[in-house]
Amino acid sequence: MQTIRKAKERGGFDFGWLDTKHTFSFGEYQDRDHMGFRTLRVINEDWVQPGTGFGTHGHRDMEIISYVVSGQVQHRDSQGHSEVLSAGEFQAMSAGTGIEHSEWNPSNEPFHLYQIWIRPDRKGHTPRYRDWAPEGTLAPGEARLVVSPDGGNGALTIHQDAYLHQVMVSRRNPFSYTLDQDRHVWVQAVSGEGTVNGTPVNAGDGVAVSDETLVTLESEEDFEALLFDLG
Repeated sequence: MQTIRKAKERGGFDFGWLDTKHTFSFGEYQDRDHMGFRTLRVINEDWVQPGTGFGTHGHRDMEIISYVVSGQVQHRDSQGHSEVLSAGEFQAMSAGTGIEHSEWNPSNEPFHLYQIWIRPDRKGHTPRYRDWAPEGTLAPGEARLVVSPDGGNGALTIHQDAYLHQVMVSRRNPFSYTLDQDRHVWVQAVSGEGTVNGTPVNAGDGVAVSDETLVTLESEEDFEALLFDLG
């Protein structure tokens, strides 16, 4: 079974400094029909103008993953981390018992960011932060493990039975992912256009997949997606 969430149907706001799209209910956008998928609670796609950003604010009991699609993001938090992330880099932050952070655009160009929230396996974890710059270019037909519960193969670690893969496909290089029993997949299209088990998708679209054994991504062009494997 597949359900598509079209990019144009997402909630969102344009504040001038920030253009943001919400796949699921978030902030002032509330939709009871779109409250998340399994433990995946938030997928926000943000474009932030130079010299602006999200000022210091707090979070609790949420696993927060960010992916910088383009531009640069300056991260600061109450644990003393201060990092500038560039295009292609990821970060994972376990908010746990409480953490404050800011995300700012230090460059002269807008940045494009995906911010993802996953519910943790329990409340009260010790807060932690890590960023990650993958090595090498992801070839068409390949996937890269970005997030997992145990941090295998150098991946970022979160407190949940959830895995995030970065996937690239092309005309001659499709990608197939096998689902274990009682697992579910969310595919978020990042750039280009393609198909998910034959369903056409464009950048910004999301597809929920359940009760299937195989998820296949295909495209006639370069197509990037984030694939979440969820319990």
